[in-house]
Amino acid sequence: RRSSRSPRWCRSATEASARTRRIRQNLPARGRWPGSLREADPIATDSTPPTIVAIHLAPASRLPTRAVPTAEVEAGVGIVGDRYHGTRHRHVTIQSATALSAAGSDLGAPIDAGATRRNITISHGDVPTRPGARITIGDVELEVVRIAAPCRLLDDVIGEGARKALHARAGSVCRALVSGTVAVGDRVEFEP
Repeated sequence: RRSSRSPRWCRSATEASARTRRIRQNLPARGRWPGSLREADPIATDSTPPTIVAIHLAPASRLPTRAVPTAEVEAGVGIVGDRYHGTRHRHVTIQSATALSAAGSDLGAPIDAGATRRNITISHGDVPTRPGARITIGDVELEVVRIAAPCRLLDDVIGEGARKALHARAGSVCRALVSGTVAVGDRVEFEP
């Protein structure tokens, strides 16, 4: 026998439909997931310096990325444990949560920072794209090599149209100039 009432865990039909929407959109029930970019940080503004909100590493090409709280960066080599460690110029990739949010709006669905396969995601602002621009995170100093192009696999991983939505928003590829450790919450400074 079916009841016309909503399920026990819902207090009303409105709450039941809101829960269904959250499940379909893969959103948390309340609050925000730690390290998630699904909600804008209410404290971050353009007047405050950006901070690292996520660090992702992939041990090899085509393997999924994993979120880590800290990462060791070696000058001239890259991030220890990442697929590009030891490559000539592609040591660290950086993207902005602001750009991800804009790309998600164009796509019609939120984009997870790890799905883009970039190493570091900053809280807000534009990531420098001019070759030679410097980025400082704690003791680590990075130099922009080029704009990061969205990967062909993004349409398969994120969804149809993801590559187009991330065009000109995929961040920058950097060379590590000074070694050190980066961690979620570290302040990021840009130098011309």
